[in-house]
Amino acid sequence: MKHVKLLDCTLRDGAYLLNKNFGENNILGIISGLVKAKIDIIEVGFFQDTETGTGKTVYKNSKEVKKYIPKDKNGCLFTVLSDYSRYTLDNLDNCDPKSIDGIRECFKKDERFKALENCKKIKEKGYKLFVQPVDILGYTDEELLDLIKLVNEIEPYCFSIVDTFGSMYQEDLHRIFEIINHNLVSTCRIGFHSHNNMQLSNSLSQEFARMTFGKRDVIIDGTISGMGRGAGNTPTELIAQYLNTKWEYNYDMDSLLDIIDDYMDNIRTKCNWGYNTEYFIAGAYGCHVDNIQYLANKSSIHSKDMRYILNQVGSIARKKAIHNLLEETYLKYMSSDIDDAKTIKRLQQELQGKDILILSPGYSIKEEHKKIQNFINQYRPTIISISFIPENINIDYVYISNTRRYSSLEKLESYNKNKIITSNIKNKATSDNEYIVSFSRLVKCGWEHLDNSTILLMRLLDLLNVKSINIAGFDGYDIGKENYATKDLELLKVKEDFKIINEDTAKMLRDYMETRKHKEPITLITKSRFSSCLKNK
Repeated sequence: MKHVKLLDCTLRDGAYLLNKNFGENNILGIISGLVKAKIDIIEVGFFQDTETGTGKTVYKNSKEVKKYIPKDKNGCLFTVLSDYSRYTLDNLDNCDPKSIDGIRECFKKDERFKALENCKKIKEKGYKLFVQPVDILGYTDEELLDLIKLVNEIEPYCFSIVDTFGSMYQEDLHRIFEIINHNLVSTCRIGFHSHNNMQLSNSLSQEFARMTFGKRDVIIDGTISGMGRGAGNTPTELIAQYLNTKWEYNYDMDSLLDIIDDYMDNIRTKCNWGYNTEYFIAGAYGCHVDNIQYLANKSSIHSKDMRYILNQVGSIARKKAIHNLLEETYLKYMSSDIDDAKTIKRLQQELQGKDILILSPGYSIKEEHKKIQNFINQYRPTIISISFIPENINIDYVYISNTRRYSSLEKLESYNKNKIITSNIKNKATSDNEYIVSFSRLVKCGWEHLDNSTILLMRLLDLLNVKSINIAGFDGYDIGKENYATKDLELLKVKEDFKIINEDTAKMLRDYMETRKHKEPITLITKSRFSSCLKNK
């Protein structure tokens, strides 16, 4: 008895690339080949309220699908996918054994409660019910457990792990599976549907087969040649070959190869799919593929620019198609990039070989003033303050990369200092004591709070061959305590963000220590929660 069943969804997932129009000959040929190959479950398209027609894999009910279902199913089950937002059950008829056998109900997280009501009705009409929650990684553990409780009341044929954005690593798959397996009703199978954004789809599918053995009957989704939107899916032929080789299954590989030769090679001349750098970024950032395609069409954009822009729009927004927001963020970012070679050379001439004291605006600047002053008296460093002018310390430069801080400082009479300003604030110097540095040169993606001013300045100093970097006021955030040297510096309103910001800052510091070009000594003058992050390994 097989514990893994293989579901091919070429005619559904691949349909996005062809405006759902495969053509009659291709539909019939692919289905015939999959039946000959003894693929366990064959998904033949969508249930939607519109877009039906000859040669399209879109239907309103089982009667419209029936013409494509062979009289001899050869033991195969046939399904369609019903997207909750695109299909009303008013069109759904009762299950006909000569047509499809099951329906996969697909829904976004904010649709889940209404969609589960649909699931009950689908099962009542006699269909095998597959529950397909979009973006399983978008659920918290608590939300997932609540969803499983509701699913258990319906007792579907299958509940699937859907890696919508191709963002999953092996550890994620194990964690999600164990939560579901431990809490899902025992009669229900667990499915796995992945995307190949990070070239892990096939390996994760193999791991899913291994890790579930003896625990649960499972279903693995694939498509012929990995056909699917963007980076595509697990190739059916690869996972079938794996199951044949390692598990002694009996899928007919010649029939699968015939489908590729007779149909898929021709289809590839009409559309493209497969791994590339843009789709890797989509996977790494849990981003809707339409957003990546939109950005990729910009002739002046680089991959690192995409990462920055996706960071800026946020983890929730980028899961949906947000072209207007992307355009606004793109224009703002690209307008900030400048050629700062002359500025860097000028700063090198002024700062190389010198001890630098960075004054971050943390509360310890005020609390440990005597310690800072003793350091200044002993070493006579070049002093650069970040985004503020200290009351009783004479600074050499003020560094500003935060727009709101810049607006506040402009109003101060004491602002008449040498100013190092990043290009997201100003593109051109308006006085001799202004140094405009490219923001994109200093920023590095990979974190939500990626624009920490102290770390940006440290990256700049790494370019300037300074003798040492000494830091005061780089405290981190604490709830219920004063966090800044002066109260007017307080900008954060959501105290719950402190934990996330501290974690991001620590990770960025570790990255800085591992990737910096020069190994100048770094010393913390005042207390800091980040002291362990700045130790050389």
